[in-house]
Amino acid sequence: MRVFWVIVGILAMAQQVCCAQPPPSIPAGQLVREVVFNELNDHHAHGYWRYWVLHNTPNGMRLDDQVETAQGPVTRLSLSNGQTPSVEAEQQEQARLRRLLTSTDEQTKHLREYQEDENRIGRILALLPDAFLYEYDGDENGSHRLRFRPNPDYPAHSIEARIFHSMTGTLWVDARMKRLVRLDGRVRDNVDFGYGILGRLYKNGWFQLVRVQVSATDWKTERLEVHMCGRALLVKSFARDTSEQRGGFTSVSTGMSLAQGAALLEQSEAQAQALTRPTLVAPTDLALRR
Repeated sequence: MRVFWVIVGILAMAQQVCCAQPPPSIPAGQLVREVVFNELNDHHAHGYWRYWVLHNTPNGMRLDDQVETAQGPVTRLSLSNGQTPSVEAEQQEQARLRRLLTSTDEQTKHLREYQEDENRIGRILALLPDAFLYEYDGDENGSHRLRFRPNPDYPAHSIEARIFHSMTGTLWVDARMKRLVRLDGRVRDNVDFGYGILGRLYKNGWFQLVRVQVSATDWKTERLEVHMCGRALLVKSFARDTSEQRGGFTSVSTGMSLAQGAALLEQSEAQAQALTRPTLVAPTDLALRR
């Protein structure tokens, strides 16, 4: 019997050795630089996907069906507060899609806004290697966990760079593929613009980005939380509360047009149900604040 338990112990130790995450062999900052390279490369060479997007706000929930196309994403309302759209809401959706598909000006504006969002994401990713200092903080679920804090030598000049540079937080990196898995950040101090006259972003605002692998090469955003507030021009208060979940990722043809994407959204409900929809919960039940 003792021999049996000795063998069990040896096998258990062998399994731990085989399955344990190898310690990082490069400095934390260099790992982040390689991760950003991979993310930006994917950013310019990704596939196209269909998925649901659940928007949570203090006023309710909206579930959209979305298809990525070469002209930007095309979206259609699927559920509102857990219910199918009313006749009026459905008519508004039809009118919005009709304007998008028939108006050159609308299509130009749609593509411009999409490209601006993509460029903004690229700029923020590009900040990561130099704007922060990193240190390893252990391993978790196949990922390296890194703590980050602002690099005092980094010259943050633009507004978005100053906001992002004001954060401290944690970053998770897939240890095998060197891809961004999760990014948590919190504004540690008030950020003033024009000595506080033009505006101020209040401390303790926070964001969270969670990514998921959807194919051998593609990763997509699964969750996005942005919760910040401040004031502009001394008196005007503002708040940014974004809470989005995405899922049901299904690959679609590369380079579809807006019209082709919209036609895909018009497919029968039986086909649309191939997208696994989320279980809807009230916004108050979600972690909108920390």
